[in-house]
Amino acid sequence: MRSILNSRYLYGRLNDLGRAMVNWPGWERKTPRFLALMVAVFLYWTSISIPLDLPLQTLFSIIIFSTALYLRRYTGTLISLVMVMFSISATSRYIYWRITYTIGTDNLIDLFFALVLIMAEVYAWLVLLLGYLQTAWPLKRKPVMMPPDTSTWPTIDLFIPSYNEDLAVVKPTVLAAMGIDWPKDKLNIIILDDGRRPAFAEFAASVGVQCFTRADNNHAKAGNINAALKRTTGDFVAIFDCDHMPTRSFLQYTMGWFLVDPKLAMVQTPTIFCLQIRLSAICKPSAMCQMKVSCSMV
Repeated sequence: MRSILNSRYLYGRLNDLGRAMVNWPGWERKTPRFLALMVAVFLYWTSISIPLDLPLQTLFSIIIFSTALYLRRYTGTLISLVMVMFSISATSRYIYWRITYTIGTDNLIDLFFALVLIMAEVYAWLVLLLGYLQTAWPLKRKPVMMPPDTSTWPTIDLFIPSYNEDLAVVKPTVLAAMGIDWPKDKLNIIILDDGRRPAFAEFAASVGVQCFTRADNNHAKAGNINAALKRTTGDFVAIFDCDHMPTRSFLQYTMGWFLVDPKLAMVQTPTIFCLQIRLSAICKPSAMCQMKVSCSMV
């Protein structure tokens, strides 16, 4: 018989409890949502505003820190929300203390610099809150598969903007883009060279992709992309930083959503950081480079 003291069992029960709370039919009514919001606001305000002496404040910090260290061993939406709650409570308590206890009004110069510093801290706190709001409840969308008939697939203009990056940085991205599993007559790979470097044009011609330049650098990267949009006619546009290599299945995993939702304007995928890159062949216009990549998802 499993013991409730077993951490894995308790973790499973906690996630089950979280799912049951989220899926409770009562949330469809306004009254339970309003009451839950009022309780949450009360608990939040209480946790940040009650004054504590040094021993109690130390105990409060130790409890939060120890609980966070214990929970970080596990994954799950409920665990993440608890960690977010701890972080918001601790940082909000600090901001409340800074505003209510540390501002002196005896000296105007001191008051001015104190307010400037607090404004900077409040700004950082707001950025933290907005970051949690954006990532606290991630959506788990599955890819929508493309139709079997590739003749119905849309045309894609794939932009790789660059300004002062070395060609050695841009080459792997271009070669990876050339390996994308998509009909070749429906994929236009274009280097957007805002540095107007002859070596980039020569490389593009040697591997069979396009290279766009413009007479100025107005509006930096955004201006570079907008200028390219005026010169292309693809149904959709894919944009990669010059050091971001697309996987072979990238377009097939992302384009399906545009076909099922005509109101969809943009799809953005998670970032994968490559730890090791090796070219196992020298690329020629008629040959595709093979890449060995060791990656970790973040």
